[in-house]
Amino acid sequence: MEKRPGTDNNETDFKRQKMTEEENKQESFSTVGNAVNQLGTEKSGKADTEGHPVQEIESLCMNCQDNGTTRLLMTRIPYFREVIIMSFFCPHCGFKNSEIQPAGVIQDKGSKHVLQLDDTKDLNRQVVKSETATCKFAELDIEIPPKKGQLTTVEGLLSQIHDDLSSDQPVRMHVDPEGYEKIQSFLKKVGDARDGKLLPLTFTVDDPTGNSWIEFVPGEPSHKWSHVDYFRTKQQNVALGISQEQVEEAAQSGRQIQTINTNRNASTAEKIQQEASEIENFHGEVQTFTASCPSCSSPDCQTNMKPVNIPHFKEVLIFSTVCHACGYKSNEVKTGGAIPEKGRRVTLKVDDPDDLSRDILKSESCGMHIPELNLDLTPGTLGGRFTTLEGILRQVHEELHGKVFSEQHDSMDATSKNNWNNFLARLQSAFEGNMQFTVIMEDPLAASYIQNVFAPDPDPNMTIEDYDRTNEQNEDLGLNDMNA
Repeated sequence: MEKRPGTDNNETDFKRQKMTEEENKQESFSTVGNAVNQLGTEKSGKADTEGHPVQEIESLCMNCQDNGTTRLLMTRIPYFREVIIMSFFCPHCGFKNSEIQPAGVIQDKGSKHVLQLDDTKDLNRQVVKSETATCKFAELDIEIPPKKGQLTTVEGLLSQIHDDLSSDQPVRMHVDPEGYEKIQSFLKKVGDARDGKLLPLTFTVDDPTGNSWIEFVPGEPSHKWSHVDYFRTKQQNVALGISQEQVEEAAQSGRQIQTINTNRNASTAEKIQQEASEIENFHGEVQTFTASCPSCSSPDCQTNMKPVNIPHFKEVLIFSTVCHACGYKSNEVKTGGAIPEKGRRVTLKVDDPDDLSRDILKSESCGMHIPELNLDLTPGTLGGRFTTLEGILRQVHEELHGKVFSEQHDSMDATSKNNWNNFLARLQSAFEGNMQFTVIMEDPLAASYIQNVFAPDPDPNMTIEDYDRTNEQNEDLGLNDMNA
């Protein structure tokens, strides 16, 4: 096939640039365990620009205006991403300060993590709190507003709240006795929460940059830990400094590539329109349209859409979005039609390796549970997916093994490592067809599907139940407001 001059080169350069960025990131950032091992091989224990893990910089002390030392460590947080840990110490006045900053750019979406504190062990969960994150303890009516970034624990945050409020209590006792008593009562509540006497508690970290995180423990009940990504509002983009000038600059940089793609598809589009009607084009061809990028707000974001009719189910829309200005990519599956009156629960007993090749549609509102593996995928996990049963299990295995276990196993205790190895081994045995298990998909919008290989006859291994949604589910889906 004849290559078109200029077109492939632009796309190749764009991909090569992204690959180079990832390679440089892997070279610059290592896990904490690797950094400690590397430090152990150095006699001086200090770092420089030649590849040592910790870097030391002489900097001004904001307390005594003399010079102190700032230490920087670039590392990767397991379950999370690259960060820079900073620690400052002034030998003249003893002032200390430590904070954490994300090493990457602002993420495509904001993130919200929720942790249910049911046990005193949960107070030791690690927390990455960026400078834009808001932390809340719902039952204590406590909100920590955005300030400096921190790498701490849930107990550490409660201790910090307690220490900050306690520091002014001696003065407040004489100046404002009434306020002193109220704060003293509140301090007792915070202290009891820190000591685990007020459990259970609900802890939330909401970060519009997507650069905050709460530690996840494998095998725990699905209600304890949840993570939701969301699109930022215009006000949040302005607050983060994503200004209109930056949007226009990003759009200008991607306009040339967008023009090339438009010219490439122009003759094909004209040909299709001449050969078929608009309805035939909609169902038979991939539709392409431009919209604003949810990441950088560039107007030159291209989305490809293709309707697919799933036999004995319904028609779904597959979306693929690429922004050539900032590199944002996403793939989604959406179902159409009216919202059904009831939710749907689909249960499949997988007792044959051929069942792994069944098509599966998991919508964003669907939760998936496999009791034999102790695996719970909460709604929103992995987004909308149209794949096979084997494909979704492999994806779960790759996500957990590649992004979680491989970066954490060197610092795990023997019990945790053994639990992880057993869980991953059972998961691999499942998608390789070496064990029987049960898949339970519960979708309050009845927008998920597992292929019935006996269709139109009933599948003896599959049970489909329609159930009434709870008031809480209707509230989460926004249906209560619509009905009102």
